[in-house]
Amino acid sequence: MTLQQQLDEAKSAYHDLVIGKAVVELVDGNGERVRYSSANRQALASYIADLELRIAEAPICSGPMRPFFL
Repeated sequence: MTLQQQLDEAKSAYHDLVIGKAVVELVDGNGERVRYSSANRQALASYIADLELRIAEAPICSGPMRPFFL
């Protein structure tokens, strides 16, 4: 699962908590299942922020490098 897929799933789970769903369950990057409820909604928000930061810091590949001549 890519970071973007994890982020999309986490945002969807957060939305479910906000609209009143009692408990949501996610699989984190280590493959562990994590359960979130409205009581620990802030922990899920922190997880989302961490994923967003990791995505923003990921190197961007723009294709093969070309030689530079002076």
